[in-house]
Amino acid sequence: MGLIPVKPDEVATIVTSLEMLERPRPAPLPASSLQLVRWDKPAIDRYRALFRRIGGPWLWFSRLVMADDTLAAILHGDAVRIWAVVDRAGIEVGMLELDDRKAGECELSYVGLIPELTGQGHGRWLMAQALGLAWRKDVRRVWVHTCTLDHPGALGFYRRSGFVPYQRTIETFADPRAIGILPADGAPHYPLLANRR
Repeated sequence: MGLIPVKPDEVATIVTSLEMLERPRPAPLPASSLQLVRWDKPAIDRYRALFRRIGGPWLWFSRLVMADDTLAAILHGDAVRIWAVVDRAGIEVGMLELDDRKAGECELSYVGLIPELTGQGHGRWLMAQALGLAWRKDVRRVWVHTCTLDHPGALGFYRRSGFVPYQRTIETFADPRAIGILPADGAPHYPLLANRR
């Protein structure tokens, strides 16, 4: 065994990909005060603001650095479906993004809630919604990936939801805090080394 150094201005994470090859049995929808609101061709700034609120603590940054026209082509295409999760006051507190661009498959591209809602059961409600929407008529496979930067309970949650791990990869990328995409004090569970003196 050997340790592979990671540059101080980079992040390394282990990515686990999981899949579901059969539609789950129907079950009662878990209770939640939240609702899904379909976002048809969302405004890029609005989408990024919610993406940042949900994913910033976990170093989600890919959609923050993507060129506007590239992101618009994804979000405004017919094969990507997006919903905002809203609370009783209509405030956006989560998102669900399903990618149907590959025939016969649906990727849960982004599914998440703001950190303040963690541990309140809303995640089970959101996953039930996601699976109900993902398993369309021609879908034979639903898949998702998570990584060691995500909430520590994410991998177990996906497995309890019926997903089975099938692949593990290592990803490295420039630390979004070191390049000013996310705040330097974000993701305290993963120390920022680039600015260390």
